[in-house]
Amino acid sequence: MPQVLIIDDDPTIQIILRKILSDQGYDVSVASNGLDGIKQARQLHPALIICDWLMPLMDGLAVCRQIKTDPELSTVFFILLTSRGAIEDRVHGLDNGADDILTKPFELSELKARVRAGLRLHQVNQDLQAQKRLLESEFSEAAEYVRSLLPKPLSGSVTIDSRFVPSQHLGGDCFDYYWLDPDYLAIYLLDVSGHGLGAALPSISVLNMLRSQSMDGVNFYQPSHVLTALNEAFQMDSQNDKYFTIWYGVYNRVKQQLIYSSAGHPPALLLHRTTDQGIQSTQLKTTGMPIGMLPDTRFTDQRCELDASSLLYVFSDGVYEIFRDDNDLWGFDAFVALLVNEQEAISQLGLDFILDHVKALNTKAILDDDLSLLRISFSAD
Repeated sequence: MPQVLIIDDDPTIQIILRKILSDQGYDVSVASNGLDGIKQARQLHPALIICDWLMPLMDGLAVCRQIKTDPELSTVFFILLTSRGAIEDRVHGLDNGADDILTKPFELSELKARVRAGLRLHQVNQDLQAQKRLLESEFSEAAEYVRSLLPKPLSGSVTIDSRFVPSQHLGGDCFDYYWLDPDYLAIYLLDVSGHGLGAALPSISVLNMLRSQSMDGVNFYQPSHVLTALNEAFQMDSQNDKYFTIWYGVYNRVKQQLIYSSAGHPPALLLHRTTDQGIQSTQLKTTGMPIGMLPDTRFTDQRCELDASSLLYVFSDGVYEIFRDDNDLWGFDAFVALLVNEQEAISQLGLDFILDHVKALNTKAILDDDLSLLRISFSAD
């Protein structure tokens, strides 16, 4: 039985509305002022409220605003009852959150029809909310599955810490690192275009393909070969127009050498300490279109030497494409400056120092893009 709450200071209107709606089979409650109405609404969680506009203590507009800003009551269908018939009054009432306006004196048939329509809309809203909760639950389960696929922190001759913060329940970012053999470590990070399930599925496919090394004839020790094979396997015209960027590197533990290649991805950042100039940064990037855009894209390899003071950061663009309060983009250069200038704090507090800084800059409740970040340090055996 639908619950209806009447809020009106006129006893006559209370009696009339209660009788009409009770005869229709509704469970009717009555409040004589706005304050009591809000209190009862929070206790009863009615499906529909009929509230008079002009009342002492608190008028109907103020009641409506409080009801609609309460997360537990925001879906209640709110009918504002008024003797004001001007168009601007109706507009003002609707702008303050009312779902419908009923002008006094009202026709009984119109009142009944408005209530029926309001209750139908409330039920539709409730059904949509239930579907939303179900989808959120399923997405949360899927997100946990994706997180379970990501690698654990690595320790030993190479130490790797990571963070993954999707902009929604599921993201298009993915990364992995694993030893190809005792001397060679593969490291990669990719970013699929878009967000949500449509972006997560290709990233999982790539992760499983690379982790199982299931691409025949591919030299997984040579990054450009890996990117070429991925580009052949994931052309966007067969992947629902999805493409992805990737940075892929292989570290030789014995030679302390890194070979890498990238496809449209932000450069990895190599930090090393010098005796005379302090911390210096080098951007590690090669030319190459994102994976899936063009079938004949050529990818190249580059090499660099590492030492025990080297720190390697691999990340997606979500870590620095942050809009601040003035709608100004924080940007790549500012992110690099943070890594260089705050390296001591990062060494002490870890990657959470970077995440806290990024979240403080961000003006929204969630990030606009997925955020993935790896911090890799090396030590001589």
